[in-house]
Amino acid sequence: MVMFANIFLCTALSYLVGCFSPSYLIGKKRGYDPRESGSGNAGASNTIIMAGKKAGALVALLDIFKAALCWRLAPILFPGIMLRGVKLASQIAGVACILGHMFPVFLGFRGGKGFACMGGCVIGYSPKVFLALLAAALLIAFITNYVCISTCCISVIWPITFGVTSSNLPGTLLLLAVAPSIIFRHRQNFRRIREGKEARFSYLWQKEEELARLGVENQLPDGEADRKDSEY
Repeated sequence: MVMFANIFLCTALSYLVGCFSPSYLIGKKRGYDPRESGSGNAGASNTIIMAGKKAGALVALLDIFKAALCWRLAPILFPGIMLRGVKLASQIAGVACILGHMFPVFLGFRGGKGFACMGGCVIGYSPKVFLALLAAALLIAFITNYVCISTCCISVIWPITFGVTSSNLPGTLLLLAVAPSIIFRHRQNFRRIREGKEARFSYLWQKEEELARLGVENQLPDGEADRKDSEY
C-alpha cells in the first residue's frame, strides 16, 4: 500500500509540474492563445512562430527543465518505487510530466507536443545520450524539413536507447508507452503537412518566406509581428 501511495504521489506531482505551460503564459502576455493561433500547439515550436525565436527558446528551456527536474528528483523523493529490484521512479515521473505537458488539466487538456519534455527526461538520464539523440533529431529534421516527423521518430528511438543502455525493461516499457500519445498529439501536424500548412524546419533561416506561406502574420495582434523578436 505504501508503494502504491508513492506511485500515486509521484505521478500526480509530476503531472502537475508538466501542466505548467510557459508557452501559454507568454502567449497570454503577447495577446494571443497558442492553442488557437499558429499551429495550435502550446509549446516551443509554436511560440517561435508566434512570438519569435528568443521566446521559443525560453519556452523550450523551461519545458526541458521541468521534465529533467521530475526525472532527477523522483528517485530522491520516492526511493521505494521499484519492481523486482528495478527502480522506476524516474520513468514514472518523466512519463507523467510529459503527459501533463501534452494534456494539461488547466488548459482543457490542450497543451504541447511533448518533445522538449521528452528531451528533459533524456538529460535527466544522461547528457551524453541527450546530445546523441539531439544530433539524430536535427538530422531527421534537416532531411524531412518537418520537426513533427523528427519528434515522432525520437519518441520511439529514445525508449529503445534507454533500454539498450540501462537494461531496465520495465522502465523502457513505460517510456515506450508514451510514444503513441506523442504521435497522436501530432496528428494535426501530419494533416497540415498534407495540406501544405505545416511550418517547416527551414523557418529558422527562412522566416519571412515561411510566415508568408503560412499566413501567420495576420494572426498576430496589431504591431506584434514587427516586435516579436525584440523581447526575451
